[in-house]
Parts: sequence; C-alpha cells; structure tokens
Amino acid sequence: MYSLLFLGTVSFVLALFLTPLVRTMFRRWGLAHRVDAHQSVGTGDHGHLIPRAGGVAIVISYLLAYALLLTVPLKAGLVVWDSLNFVLRLMPAAGIIFLIGLIDDLRGLEPWQKMGGEIAAAGAAYWAGVHIQNLAGYGEQGVTAWWSLPVTILWLVACTNAINLIDGIDGLATGVGLFATFTTLIAALLQNNTALAMATVPLVGCLLGFIRYNFNPATIYLGDCGSLFIGFLLGCYAVVWSQKAATILGMTAPLMALSIPLLDMSVAVARRFLRRQPLFEGDRNHIHHRLLHRGFTPRRVALTLYACAALGAIFSLVMISNNYSGLIILAFCMVTWIGVQHLGYVEFGVAGRLFVDGAFRRLLNSHISIESLEENLAAASTSEECWKVLQRGYQEFGFSRIDVQLGPRKFSDCLESEPMDSWKVTVPLTDESFIELYRGFGPAQQHQVVASFVDILRKTLEPKAAEIERIPPQREQDDLRLLSVSLEARK
Repeated sequence: MYSLLFLGTVSFVLALFLTPLVRTMFRRWGLAHRVDAHQSVGTGDHGHLIPRAGGVAIVISYLLAYALLLTVPLKAGLVVWDSLNFVLRLMPAAGIIFLIGLIDDLRGLEPWQKMGGEIAAAGAAYWAGVHIQNLAGYGEQGVTAWWSLPVTILWLVACTNAINLIDGIDGLATGVGLFATFTTLIAALLQNNTALAMATVPLVGCLLGFIRYNFNPATIYLGDCGSLFIGFLLGCYAVVWSQKAATILGMTAPLMALSIPLLDMSVAVARRFLRRQPLFEGDRNHIHHRLLHRGFTPRRVALTLYACAALGAIFSLVMISNNYSGLIILAFCMVTWIGVQHLGYVEFGVAGRLFVDGAFRRLLNSHISIESLEENLAAASTSEECWKVLQRGYQEFGFSRIDVQLGPRKFSDCLESEPMDSWKVTVPLTDESFIELYRGFGPAQQHQVVASFVDILRKTLEPKAAEIERIPPQREQDDLRLLSVSLEARK
C-alpha cells in the first residue's frame, strides 16, 4: 500500500510541475501552434500559442515515478521487480506508440503510417505477455488460442485510437482516461491484483496533475503522443484486468470502463460506413460535437461526459461482484442505446426505419436478383435463351411490359393487367437491337436498383446482341433445332 501511495503521489507532483515546464520549452522552441476560433471547436485560450505535445510531460512523470520508487530504501522496490516486471517488458511497445504520436504532433504522419506503427506496438505488447485468452467463456487460462494474437492487436489498436478520437475538447480525453484508469485501479485493489495496481496508479497521478492545465481553458494539449499513449496503456491494463476476472464474461467490465471512447469510435466508424465516407477522415460529428451543436458549452460537454464515464465505471465495478451480471449488462446496453438516440444521428434513424419497414430486406433481395440476372444472362448463348432469362426477370423489378429486339428476332411479354399510365425506358444495345421496358406510375422500388438493372442489361447484352447480328437467321434456327434434337435424344 505504501508503494501505491508513493507512486501515485510522486507521479502527481511530477506531472503538476513538469507540465508547465514542457509547455514553456515547446513555446520557446517554436513547437506550439496558434489556435483561432475558426480552427478549433470547444477550446479555450483562442489566439494563444498552445503546445500539442503535453504527452511528453505525462510519459516523463510516469517513468520517473518508477525510477524514484526503485531508488528509495524501501522493500517496495522488490515488489516492483517481482510483481510488475511485465511493465518493463511493455515499455518498448509503449515507447513505439509514444514516438509515433510525437512524430505526428511535430511533423505529421499519414493514417496508414500511424496504423502500421500501432499494429507493430500491439504486436510488441503481445510478445511482452499482453494476451486476450478468454472471450465470453471461450478459451482456457494458460492456453494461447490461434485467435489470441489478432484479437489482442485489434483490441489494442481500437483502444489506442478511441482515446485519440475523443481528444477534441479541452480536458475531455484526459478526464475520461482518468476515470477509466482509476476504475481499473479500484478493480485491481478489489481483486488483490498487485501487478495491475502498481501499473495503473502512476498513470492516475499523471493524469490528475496534467488535467490542471488541460481543462478548459487549456494551455497545453495532450497531442497524439499523449492520447495514443494513454489509450494504449488502458488497452493493456484492460487485458490484464480480464485475465484476473472471476466472471466468464472476461472483457465486459473493462469494456464498460472504456465505454465512452469506445462508443464514440464505434459510432464514428458506423456513421462513416453508412455514408460511404473514408473511415480515417476526421469530421465534426463525434459525441462531443453533437453536444456542442445542442448548445452545450465546452465545460458542460466535458462534465457531462465525465458523468457518463463515471456511470460506466460504476457498471464495470458492479460487474466484478458477479451478481446479476446479465441484468447489469442489459441495463448498461439500454442506457447506452438511449444516450445514442438522444444525440440525434440521422444515419442510424434512417437505417433503423429501413430495417423495420422491410425496405432494407427488399433492397437486399433486389441486389441479389440483379446478381442472379447477370449470371444467367452471361451464361445465355442464343437470343432465345437471353429472352427466357429476361422474361423471367423483368417483373421482379416492377416492370409491366418488355419488348426485345435481338438482331432479327423480336420478343414481347406483358402482365395480364397492364397499368393505363406508364413510363418507358429504352436500352439501346446496337443499331438494330434494343430493349424497351414499361412501368406504371406510383409506389415503386428504389431508382438506384432500377438503374442497376438497366445497366446490367446494357453491359451484358450489348456484346451478345452484336454477336447474334453477325449470325445468319437460318444458322441460329438450325442451332436451336440441333439443340432440341440433342435434348430429345438424351431423354
């Protein structure tokens, strides 16, 4: 316990005094940038030079706290070597993450370069002993399954970027990271997990000292070197937490502790996927941006999300007791769903309505029909075979009549009850060949599906029509007659 108090106190004091020193040095070295009102949302101290590499102070404070503990004449130093030696093995991986973030803060990196470095750091952490071995009861303690490496890397990369994505308002990433780290520390103490407690308590002190300068109005930012470092360590701590968890649900409690950054990242990825936007391209529709659009001040946004992070922390700590776990998870999911609904994301509302009223299923079936139509038309070799495919398929896309001219052959088909008012689309194939489709006005399928249907007809039948026109009519009839005779002989 004395070791924990020493680490927490020393790291807090170091961060409290080193942060302004780092801020001053970066300003003198010209490594700060001017933040104007039109460049930043929800930040204070506009128009001042604000350094972005505040993570330097956190990392230095974090490492110095361990160094000082090992130098004092206490037995606690042996506890560090015996119970927390994995932290030393983890330092190379954390160092990679920190350097990636620092280079990005100072010079800038492409998204693929950052992602490559994060994957390399996650692989180094796996080599250091950070393994996800149990998911919802699948896997055995002490046994490394084949899926352990990719799942561990995916988890660490997700946590690393989750904290980075919410770092858009003064003090938000620092505060949320502080809540998650403090939750992990309490869980470690409740589970008598000395190694995890010794690893988390210096980060709690560092973040507590740093937030003094990072809360609105901020005079220094975490930067990528800080946010990536915090997210990476939290991801590693969550894995260690889950390895000691008594419940088979494994990662559920750590997920709740990190719910705010992971939820924000998941919502951002889902939004960009639905809108067909680049997944790594930033936007102003994160959770904190939505709250700002609702009229919240930057301070109120940060405090509101602090409260949400505290609620997630409570859920995760209650999970440790393993009492009513299913009910706790259900309540957590309901609260999360209600919160996302109140943010007013249009993408999820439209997608939900499409799913509920069956439009999504109809759209899916239409695309399946288009794929099937393309395959069948590609397999057809004569005008008669092409017509049979078209005759079976045109009604599925809402057309009431079809007229086809393929070389010298003409085909036509229509519904028994054609609509009186209709519109027509003509699909030219060659100078002599074409397709005419008729369809009634009123409720219809998606125009995009109809356009895809017409495009498939043109693309698939254009070369076939040109080939059919080159074949003499008598030869095509002879080919059909021979095919018929062949089929009769097989029977």
